[in-house]
Amino acid sequence: MMLFSKYGIKFFLIMLVILSSQGVYAGSYIDETGRKVNIPPSPKRIVSLAPSVTETLFALGLDEEIVGVTTFSDYPEAARSKSCVGSYVSISLEKVVSLSPDLIIGTADGNKIETVEQLERVGFPVYMINPSNLDEIFKMVLDIGRVTGKENEAKKLVCNLRERVRIVVSQTAGLKKPKVFFQIGIDPIVTVSSNTLHNELITLAGGINISGNEATKYPRYSIEEIIVRKPEIIIVSSMKRGEDFDRIRDKWKRWKNIPAVKNNRIHIFNSDLTDHPSPRIVDGLEELAKIIHPGVSFKNN
Repeated sequence: MMLFSKYGIKFFLIMLVILSSQGVYAGSYIDETGRKVNIPPSPKRIVSLAPSVTETLFALGLDEEIVGVTTFSDYPEAARSKSCVGSYVSISLEKVVSLSPDLIIGTADGNKIETVEQLERVGFPVYMINPSNLDEIFKMVLDIGRVTGKENEAKKLVCNLRERVRIVVSQTAGLKKPKVFFQIGIDPIVTVSSNTLHNELITLAGGINISGNEATKYPRYSIEEIIVRKPEIIIVSSMKRGEDFDRIRDKWKRWKNIPAVKNNRIHIFNSDLTDHPSPRIVDGLEELAKIIHPGVSFKNN
């Protein structure tokens, strides 16, 4: 019996070394691109490769664990103090390596696959997200919570976000739905169609997207087409940085036969609230609802 115990302990120790070298103590996850990623429990040094990821990590209370972010990761204010690893389409591999991350989180909609593969070859776990609608954003929050050891926080956050969405939808359900034109491109004029997050937000906020039936995801529109469709609200996204949006608003004012112009319902909108698939997307929904249905309260009671 003692002999068996002796060899049993020896065998156990050998297997412990082998399994440890294979990363068995890391959690194995399948990311949104179908890749298997081994991630250590409760990672302590996280690099974010997109502003939306940065916002999500902060929303989950991972302030101290974030060691690197990308350009335009400026929300919350604390994100500005984190080391910058480049833009999300042009990551500095040297900078990422210097930060010694134990987890990197990127986005399939923006980060180059070549960059992801290079980081993997160095030995870093890279978990990719790829949300395209509201439900997928909520799932992304839960997934990031799971891989970072913040699962409970993620569940509470998503529960709160869903309740806020429910309030917006319930408050606008019985109201007239005005026609909305959402402009994301200045020259030429570009808008959004049905297969976009913007369209989903406009619909949930109690509006009708006048380009919602277009086959092209981001169709170009002429002034003549917009006049014919008679939008009651024009929302101009601020996504083009450095643009003079007062000039854009004044430019629209020339077309007095458009209801939105006639009734002074031209709005400049913070593009970060619709373009970043993060928990802030619900802030964007509430802001859109206030524009589309002014005077209605959307606070979570």
